[in-house]
Amino acid sequence: MKRVTHLAHDLITEVLHPGDTAVDATAGNGYDTLFLANLVGNEGQVHAFDIQEAALTSTRQRLDSEACQTPVSYHLCSHALMSEKVTSASAVTFNLGYLPGTDQKVITQASSTLQALAASLEILTPGGILTCICYPGHPGGLEEAEAVLAWAEGQTQQADHFELITANEKDRLEGRPFLICLKRQKLN
Repeated sequence: MKRVTHLAHDLITEVLHPGDTAVDATAGNGYDTLFLANLVGNEGQVHAFDIQEAALTSTRQRLDSEACQTPVSYHLCSHALMSEKVTSASAVTFNLGYLPGTDQKVITQASSTLQALAASLEILTPGGILTCICYPGHPGGLEEAEAVLAWAEGQTQQADHFELITANEKDRLEGRPFLICLKRQKLN
């Protein structure tokens, strides 16, 4: 079985193309930022958000070590401010929880994550994709994961222009990481 990060990357690869703009809403150690940068290339743009300077430093170092030439904007602020920094994006990815190798008490919070998810829909282009990996296994993670899933289900009920995809449903029920994805329908 594929890891949820690989499933998210597979879904993003179907949508994101050279020259596009993408957002890593939780930069962490830079793996998703680098993945997005490789897809959009030198003509594209990536925005990386994190509230921890250590995460943005780690992300910069990862991209530098890979000689990444893609323009990347680093935002030391909450992902909830995304729509103030980015006007449109073809892909937005979230990898919730905490920064590996650091204080596990500094975690993403449901309140700001829900604001960030809503902001991501404001900037998501037609045909765009939002992926969110939830980690219910750490303190606070289950509450955040349940809130995100309820929010995502609500988006498809309120409007017919989003397709909801959840992966690893069994993992979710067993408290392991799982993927939530919303795809915005293309304009006719």
